[in-house]
Amino acid sequence: MPEGDTIFRAARTMHRVLAGRIVARFECVYPLVTRAADAHGVVGRAIDSVTSRGKHLLINFSGGLALHTHMRMNGSWHLYPDGARWQRPRPDARVLVGCDGVVAVGFLVPVVELLTDRQLRRHASLRALGPDLLASAFDSADAAEIAGRARARGDEPIGDILLNQRIAAGIGNVFRSEILFLAGVDPFRTGASLSDEELGRIIATARRLLSANVRNDAGSPGRAAGRRTTRSLDPDEKLWVYGRGGRPCRRCGAVILSKKTGPDARIVYWCSGCQPAMADG
Repeated sequence: MPEGDTIFRAARTMHRVLAGRIVARFECVYPLVTRAADAHGVVGRAIDSVTSRGKHLLINFSGGLALHTHMRMNGSWHLYPDGARWQRPRPDARVLVGCDGVVAVGFLVPVVELLTDRQLRRHASLRALGPDLLASAFDSADAAEIAGRARARGDEPIGDILLNQRIAAGIGNVFRSEILFLAGVDPFRTGASLSDEELGRIIATARRLLSANVRNDAGSPGRAAGRRTTRSLDPDEKLWVYGRGGRPCRRCGAVILSKKTGPDARIVYWCSGCQPAMADG
């Protein structure tokens, strides 16, 4: 599933290419979206901006209309000059926004909605999102809100809490393992057991890692090939723990552990030496 950094980069690249252009072509395989596009007259509107909110991407049209998409596990947006060969088969296309000289194609995107300003403001999923860790206006109040929401989860493990977009928007499976490793926190510590200092360290690490991974484009709006959490330039040493179960920790040499956890049975990775479990009692 694309994480917040991937969606942020996608929105930034699409904004750079599409903002200010007039929509000349709009297609979607979902009938409700097609009917809404016809009713609201998407063709002929200008694209004002392309933005992200956590893992959600919004193409904002003039006149108070927005195309809301969520990639889930396999979706991605591609940009192509007119006449260019697509990198994915046409049957995989779910939505298309064409302008003079360029086309944006959403492949295997399962969530596509055309929303008015009022619908956008009232959208249940978007309203429920926690603070966006990549928001330019992110501040201490946002950090405090995330800490409060995390602690309110009680006995839920912090490794699962970080995947909950209602707590903080933007963290996915790769980053949760890397964040907790760098913060020195065992993923099975409960939200209620974490101190203010520990929660603050987790939140600061999350924002730092996500921000570091959006400083440069990764080429295509849907790719995260440049994602890294270590400072190594070695392409085989991009990450500290994710995907390294059973191998030695790059920092202390202890064995990297892994376990499926949470309602979606996602695998979390952690170091048995650098992330000690809290002692009983």
